[in-house]
Amino acid sequence: MRAVDIIIKKRDGGTLSAEEIRFFIDAYTAGKIQDDQAAALMMSIFFRGMDYKETAALTLAMAESGEQVDLSGIKGVKVDKHSTGGIGDKTSMIVAPVTAACGVPVAKMSGRALGFTGGTIDKLESIPGLSTSIPVDKMVEIVNRTGICIAGQTSELAPADKKLYALRDVTGTIESIPLIAASIMSKKIAAGADAIVLDVKYGSGAFMKTKEEAQKLADTMCGIGEEVGRKTVAVLNTMEIPLGMCIGNSIEVKESIDVLKGGGSQDLKEHCIHLAGKMIGLGLGISFGEAEKMAQKSIDDGSALKKFAEMIAAEGGDPEVCKDPDKIFGIPAYSKTVRAEKDGHIVKADAYRIGMAAFTLGAGRAVKTDPFDPNAGVKLIVKCDEEVKTGQELCILYSSKPITEESENWAKTAYIYE
Repeated sequence: MRAVDIIIKKRDGGTLSAEEIRFFIDAYTAGKIQDDQAAALMMSIFFRGMDYKETAALTLAMAESGEQVDLSGIKGVKVDKHSTGGIGDKTSMIVAPVTAACGVPVAKMSGRALGFTGGTIDKLESIPGLSTSIPVDKMVEIVNRTGICIAGQTSELAPADKKLYALRDVTGTIESIPLIAASIMSKKIAAGADAIVLDVKYGSGAFMKTKEEAQKLADTMCGIGEEVGRKTVAVLNTMEIPLGMCIGNSIEVKESIDVLKGGGSQDLKEHCIHLAGKMIGLGLGISFGEAEKMAQKSIDDGSALKKFAEMIAAEGGDPEVCKDPDKIFGIPAYSKTVRAEKDGHIVKADAYRIGMAAFTLGAGRAVKTDPFDPNAGVKLIVKCDEEVKTGQELCILYSSKPITEESENWAKTAYIYE
């Protein structure tokens, strides 16, 4: 079998066999196939596409290119959740403890993020003392003891995906549904989950810009899941405006705690209950409607918040953050209130521009080695469909360094008047 023959076959619109895909991925991961040939195959897939079986074979080959997480030591159906990201997406910190409080074990591996803010791991590690560098055997022990653990991804998880993603990034082949789906699902499958819930975002603050694109990605990922024997369901959600009212790292932990206490913005609460209902339903084998009622009850009776505190303590953090977040995090050194410059009707706070405000405040990173400010962020006062008067508060900017005119301008221009 030769790499060039596989490239030509896909270039000419052929369907690759599982054996051909496995050969190529294994050889590329081992360094026996060079970047130029891998780039040629990625470009061929970009233009020719892949069917579900091909995409599933690619996903499995990538998942099995490195470490396979063994969660068999945890009783019950292990349900994982993946979000395609977005501005203010702190759902894992809410959904995971809610799900665990309802009796479904959550052993979740999450990543750090590039862009507007950190990923779930960065947000959690803004809690003093908390570390997500947890070996798999320790994660299994924590889940068996508390029912929940969110850990950082091991460096050996799907190494083929790391190589291919870096290559796609510099060859213009990122925007390919089969390649995106295989990248996401390979890590979820390697992480050992029995079932997967996908939170697929679309809009100005998301990678997929239209609902149609998001639906196609969701269908592809669900198809992969079924092909490889994982129960998989997807939820679509708009990201034209931020999710919730806080964008940053520690500020999103605060908002997550607020939701677990029964507060928070309606859009965030409803979305998290919907996602948790899917996870609980898959884990317990009950209807999603019944599962959503259980999810809400876990918030109402305080068991979800208690579960989050247990996880924080098990990972070395201070569980007192669940009682008094401001005391644990402290107050950011600098803040700036952005006010309405005219009377009018606010249609929306554009997610992308609010994200850029958070990024320029220091909440995100351009490359993975960049430092970021855990206290930087944006708190929205007005988000959408509201009448405002000149001088009224629209949002508050926070940072550990002086706030620049650039950050303020991103926030000001995010507000779209009718």
